[in-house]
Amino acid sequence: MRAMVLKACAPMETKPLEWLEVDDPLPGPGEVRIRVKACGICRTDLHVVEGELPSLGRPVIPGHQIVGLVDSIGTGCRRFKIDDRIGAAWLRQTCGTCVFCRSGQENLCENARFTGYHAPGGYAEYAVVPEDFAYPIAPVFSDAEAAPLLCAGIIGYRSLRRSQCKAGDTLALYGFGSSAHIVIQIAVHWGCTVYAVTRGERHRRLALELGAKWAGSDAERLPAPADSAIIFAPAGNLVPVALSRLRKGGTLALAGIYMTDIPGMNYEKHLFYEKNVHSVTANTREDGMELLRIAASIPIRPQVQTFAVQEANEALLKLKNDRIEGSGVLVF
Repeated sequence: MRAMVLKACAPMETKPLEWLEVDDPLPGPGEVRIRVKACGICRTDLHVVEGELPSLGRPVIPGHQIVGLVDSIGTGCRRFKIDDRIGAAWLRQTCGTCVFCRSGQENLCENARFTGYHAPGGYAEYAVVPEDFAYPIAPVFSDAEAAPLLCAGIIGYRSLRRSQCKAGDTLALYGFGSSAHIVIQIAVHWGCTVYAVTRGERHRRLALELGAKWAGSDAERLPAPADSAIIFAPAGNLVPVALSRLRKGGTLALAGIYMTDIPGMNYEKHLFYEKNVHSVTANTREDGMELLRIAASIPIRPQVQTFAVQEANEALLKLKNDRIEGSGVLVF
């Protein structure tokens, strides 16, 4: 098969992904193979490619928002059949026996493995996934629309839950990329008032089109303190800013897998009055199933910009420079 392969971490500007011929993957026991139709691009892919996540010291095929058709099934599989349309997400495997797995916190499993990092991902013609960690895809979504739901959507939804946002609350979103443009559709469906803080004029315009009451580049201009907030941008300097615009007893969720250092904070201004800070680490399969059900029922309509898989370097560079509106998706 053909795939975009990362041999060594490097800045995106150097086009480090190479379009190469590699061996076709074969499903083992309990695994299915997906003939990939679409794969979303994600800031986590950027962190893998540029080395902000620890390098594994071997070639990697990135991509963890995979949508396609089952074309081969390993022994012992029961959930899916040939030509079923399924998706694969970031969480690929957990041990199933540790204290976290046994308590519904499999996202914290010490032995978790991740798609497009520990195992080959979806920037390829084929990808293999354990069937227990795959998701059926509702027909209401096209392949390209479904792809960003599998990370941007799932992590965005977990972040929304971690922010303790409830129906009718005021929610502030910091950064308005792929996850935020999905989260806002859920929040508006819940009757929430949404404020969006983002540098890009195009992103502010999209936020308003999707139902934000206010969108701007300066958090100090928020019309009112928020009940809940989510930081999607990997910028630690936003943490004290967001906390200062949170009401008493409010909760801030940090959605990124990577974030720059958080500067010093003033206890009374930023943390007193029972303000909460919740980080977000990966997701559980329950998060994924719940998000996909909600997305199909609303229905959420991800806004996508598509690229040929061979254009992954260019697409990720656009993502790095905030030049994608909504979600970027590689298609075959």
